Amino acid sequence: MSTIAWIGLGHMGTPMSANLVAAGHTVRGFDIAPACIEAAAARGVTTVGSVAEALEGAEACFTSLPMPAHVRSVYDGPDGIWAHAAPGTVLMDTSTVDVETSRWCHDESAARGFAFVDTPVSGGTAGAEAHSLTFMLGGAADDVERAKEYVGGMAGTVIPCGAATAGIAAKLVNNLMLFVSTLGVAEGSQLAEQLGLDAHVFYAVANASSGQSWPQRTWYPVPGVVDTAAANHNFDATFSVALSRKDCALAVQAGESTGVHLPAASLALSQFEQLIAEGFGEKDCTLITKLASPDGTLRGFDPSAG
Repeated sequence: MSTIAWIGLGHMGTPMSANLVAAGHTVRGFDIAPACIEAAAARGVTTVGSVAEALEGAEACFTSLPMPAHVRSVYDGPDGIWAHAAPGTVLMDTSTVDVETSRWCHDESAARGFAFVDTPVSGGTAGAEAHSLTFMLGGAADDVERAKEYVGGMAGTVIPCGAATAGIAAKLVNNLMLFVSTLGVAEGSQLAEQLGLDAHVFYAVANASSGQSWPQRTWYPVPGVVDTAAANHNFDATFSVALSRKDCALAVQAGESTGVHLPAASLALSQFEQLIAEGFGEKDCTLITKLASPDGTLRGFDPSAG
């Protein structure tokens, strides 16, 4: 088994690193948030006080961070990964970033003699807990093979997507499709309610018909229908509006840079931005359903409850 550094112990990083511990690895984890450190330590991660300490004796390093700027700052500088990783360490980023940031990680890692693989994931916090995530890997073939050895304990599916940045490109496209599907589920759930359909009955119809989708099965935004839905818990975040806005914006940005027209993704982005403007950035992305309801209220959501 290996010693693995893990930088970023948030909603995804903590269960993912804990699954590596369960697989027999020693994981040395760092985060700037004391609550994240405490949660990871409770699950067997050896928590430390700096990036440098996390990298001591590590053969591999994962990052799981909210924004592209965080990835850049954690890799670069005197306190960063490149400054403290041992030669031969394989570096893997599970964050959702723009293609340009991932390309920078590849190029700058190679210039410093490190192997880097973009290793974004799909499956959310439920998949992280269940070690059933889909990993999308991008990089040189030999480096991808090395990365597969480390991600296996967290993954249900591992898909090598191609050369450098192919993994993150696949993730951005996948997330675009997720957000467009979520918008459809949001609107459909509210139209079904207003037409007087029983929510359980309509869910069964969609689940057996062409309306079926991952967000419909996992996040159906009416309380009491799907166990894993945020609607059961006042839309507390499993995948926050703020992070959804970030990921959707990255996909729209990729569309702009490639000349692809993305009107549906642009609509989803504008609705996430509206929710943020209303103060709901830390709520679940399926709160987008509120914008489809006739009067802005939503069964299962009490804004005064926090």
